[in-house]
Amino acid sequence: MSMNKQIFITSFVLVVSIVYFGISDVDIVVQDFFYNHETHKWILNSYSQPYKFIFYDGAKRFLILFAVSLLIFSLIFRKKAIVQTYKKGIIIVLLSAIFVPSTIGILKNNTNMPCPKNDIYYGGVYPKTAVWEKYPADFVKPKVKCWPAGHASGGFALLSLFFVFRRKRNRLIGLGVGLVAGWSTGLYKMVIGDHFLSHTVLTMIIAWLIILLIVKMTSIFGKN
Repeated sequence: MSMNKQIFITSFVLVVSIVYFGISDVDIVVQDFFYNHETHKWILNSYSQPYKFIFYDGAKRFLILFAVSLLIFSLIFRKKAIVQTYKKGIIIVLLSAIFVPSTIGILKNNTNMPCPKNDIYYGGVYPKTAVWEKYPADFVKPKVKCWPAGHASGGFALLSLFFVFRRKRNRLIGLGVGLVAGWSTGLYKMVIGDHFLSHTVLTMIIAWLIILLIVKMTSIFGKN
């Protein structure tokens, strides 16, 4: 499948997913598994350890350390055969580590979508809304930054590992690493009431789209 076709299909899936989650109740159905309506608490407290360290602080630091280490390694050993062999893939991973989280961060800062814990259904004050909708004129509250899932974006940026390798088996392993990293942090944020399922799903799709665009751009500039 050509890269242009993959970009088109991913963009189409993204639009359909945004509309589907916006008009359906699937987020509430899934999120109810993580909330006790009798005690009005999430099944896991956001400060509970060692979960917070493993899936939040530790995961974030590990991903930053990984990207920085990869950059330093590729600079120090830039003339070595292994770096030359995987040069394009390394560039794709490094660019993904920058542009995936930063793009998701920009979206979070401007969409003004509530987290589950902010939703009126779970004891918050924000009404259910789709990303294309506006709040009622008389609803004046501070802007919230919960859509899409920022924390999981760092993990999903590792989906770019798919493009580092040439063998199908290794590519699938790289893809699996990105999925595990993104969904482990994404599910943790769902369990503590910080994100709906749609937030994580859409972050994954957006991340993959950004990675495909990076691959496309590196291929274009690589020919020049």
